[in-house]
Amino acid sequence: MDGVCVRHMASTFAPRLQGLRAKVLRRHQHRPLVWLLLGLYGCRWRRCETGSVQARTRDCCCSKLEGVTFGLLAAACCLALVFLYFWGQAKNDYNDFDWFNFGLLGFWFPWSAVLLVIAGIFFTYVAVLVLLAVCLLSEGQKLYLHWSHKIGLLLSLTISIAATAVLSNLWSQEWRTLLLSFQVTAPYLHLGGVLLMTLLAWPVALQFFRMNSRVLRGLILGVYLALLVVLYMLPLGLYSPCIKDKGTLGSAPALIGHRGAPMLAPENTLMAFEKAVEAGSDGLETDVTISYDGIPFLMHDQTLQRTTNVREVFPNLTDTAASMFTWAELESLNAGAWFLSDDPFSTAGSLSADERQRAADQSVCSLRSFLQLAADTNQLVIFDLYRPPRGHPFRDAWIQRTLEVIQNETTIRSSQVLWLPSDLRSLVQELDPELQQTSGSRLPLEELQGNNIVKLNLHYSSMSARLTREYFAANITTNLYVISQPWLYSLAWCSGVHSVTTNAPQILRVMRTPQFLMTPDDFYLMWILTDLLSLVLIVLIFLFHWWRERELDYCIVGKVTLENGTYSKFKTEMSDIWSVSSANSPTNTTPNLATITEH
Repeated sequence: MDGVCVRHMASTFAPRLQGLRAKVLRRHQHRPLVWLLLGLYGCRWRRCETGSVQARTRDCCCSKLEGVTFGLLAAACCLALVFLYFWGQAKNDYNDFDWFNFGLLGFWFPWSAVLLVIAGIFFTYVAVLVLLAVCLLSEGQKLYLHWSHKIGLLLSLTISIAATAVLSNLWSQEWRTLLLSFQVTAPYLHLGGVLLMTLLAWPVALQFFRMNSRVLRGLILGVYLALLVVLYMLPLGLYSPCIKDKGTLGSAPALIGHRGAPMLAPENTLMAFEKAVEAGSDGLETDVTISYDGIPFLMHDQTLQRTTNVREVFPNLTDTAASMFTWAELESLNAGAWFLSDDPFSTAGSLSADERQRAADQSVCSLRSFLQLAADTNQLVIFDLYRPPRGHPFRDAWIQRTLEVIQNETTIRSSQVLWLPSDLRSLVQELDPELQQTSGSRLPLEELQGNNIVKLNLHYSSMSARLTREYFAANITTNLYVISQPWLYSLAWCSGVHSVTTNAPQILRVMRTPQFLMTPDDFYLMWILTDLLSLVLIVLIFLFHWWRERELDYCIVGKVTLENGTYSKFKTEMSDIWSVSSANSPTNTTPNLATITEH
């Protein structure tokens, strides 16, 4: 009885297993898909040829010219991706980039956003071409890129290289931003890279086992395995301050409003500083200039063109230095309407009608009003102090005049002021020893201590967890400027930075934990599982293609063609496969070799 059951089960499952094997071995023709791929990649919209796949795929996948073209296409895709990532991570400095172009061109335009869109378009275009090429290779088709795409490829390469070169020359510190971004995104970039290499295993294995040339096979496999090993081992060289043990994360850096809250109000106006206080800032940052009659006021630029209506009120003095105007002339200018018309952060639309009217009515702010607001709200203040040009009445007394305002004209405590100017520092300490001496340069520790420096004010590109700890051990805290993106603020937080100057206090204040924070155990688990799962899948893909190509070769060798041409005989094994295929397809009772071997 048991033997009967076994024979019955064998007779039941054997045809099914042979049918499944026949389906696996059959190279299906995806004619509509191939037609579409050929049309999009090479603009060949004619009916695709379906000759012998076995003969076609044993040769090289493309001519030498098309091979070079595909190499350029892959290089262009990588370069476009690097540039897109580079410029995407540079978003923290878009405002500086746009105002830099304002100084060159004389008008405001969001060039940073335009450049980002262009980079995205070129990357998408080149990436789609690469995807089409990989799909064509997977279908056993030879590559032929249409001349119009070749022009687009050269254009993409040229623009990517030119844009990278120009930005490297003008904004070389942005490469430091790129390196900083890897400290928080590298674990996830590694995950994406491993996923991509795993997906590429299918076309790589397909081409490897179908080629006759040992040189090409070795080249393909060697390059692929080399990239795979490098990618698998990449986390060994990864450093990220955001990979921390539980309980070792310090408190969030304090926030200092950069010229107030310039996303919510016109920069360096009373409204901007009030908005910064409302957003939860712990301090306020600004820039101080001395008017011709000795009134310190807030202005970042050397001229008044960008943030006032000086062109309308004093058309003949547009290029005149801001410090050469009297306070009465400065008070007559509007310092808020430009914010609504230029909308530098694309945030003006979020203001209410009353706020828009208030922003439009802002005037140039004096240092006295700024300090009094800080005193009333218990805010720390830090400012750059510009020395007036030659011929200015206060050129040699600009520091004394500023100290007079701090000490005699407001109620602010000297301990609330982070004194940044390095000129006459010894005199300043003698006149007001309660000021918190702050350095804008990363000087040797002995020199900093000799100048009684208690805080460093550095550009964020100089961020270093090790140096931050060393300075803090000497009772010197660190402030970084200008940090407005959450990922960059997260990195500063994990690095132990004590405060940051920001354009976006309203965004950073609501963060409760750093982005990308993980424990070492979580990181190692993600790394090992990702690599192991990828390795298993790649090995299975290569074994499948090895088995499939070997079986197909075995089946084709079994064909015996008589010289008289009376019939073609196959091995019994293939006859069984055909019979199963015929049984499953009643309308196709005469199988032929093309249904098994053709794409």
